[in-house]
Amino acid sequence: MARVYLSLGSNIRREHYISSCLDGLAHRFGELDISSVYESEAVGFDGDPFFNLVVGLETELALDPLFEFLRETEHAHDRCRKAAKFSARTLDIDILTYDDYVGPFAGGELPREEITRNAFVLWPLAEIAADLRHPGLGIRYGQLWANYDKSRQALWPVSFVWQGRELLRYTA
Repeated sequence: MARVYLSLGSNIRREHYISSCLDGLAHRFGELDISSVYESEAVGFDGDPFFNLVVGLETELALDPLFEFLRETEHAHDRCRKAAKFSARTLDIDILTYDDYVGPFAGGELPREEITRNAFVLWPLAEIAADLRHPGLGIRYGQLWANYDKSRQALWPVSFVWQGRELLRYTA
């Protein structure tokens, strides 16, 4: 079984698409480790604010079949792949890490560079995996977040209820 961390984001019918995606992931993979949900302004374009979170899960799927499953999940949630890279979206799912793998796969490179670049990825990842080490850098996610320039991006935790469970884990 591989330990995987995914980044989820939506700025169209956010509650609906995030909840539906979590339902599907839980159905396919079982127990999920879910961060708080964070709201942030759109990055790279003018648009409605995003909800972002990170989900940890265990899977028997190899990396490329997992990537294909997640693309199918996006498609089932009305994701338009022909839209501009920086545009509104119903659902965006990115594989951040797959065990300690470092290198290329069908969806790009792992670990994803967004981990160290975007607060909306690093903060929720550090929240649920603070003591785990970034596979390429060897630095704990909690330390990466502690050292992150938080003035680079406005981000705040929001109340979000999924299956009767409050996902707001963050405490100042």
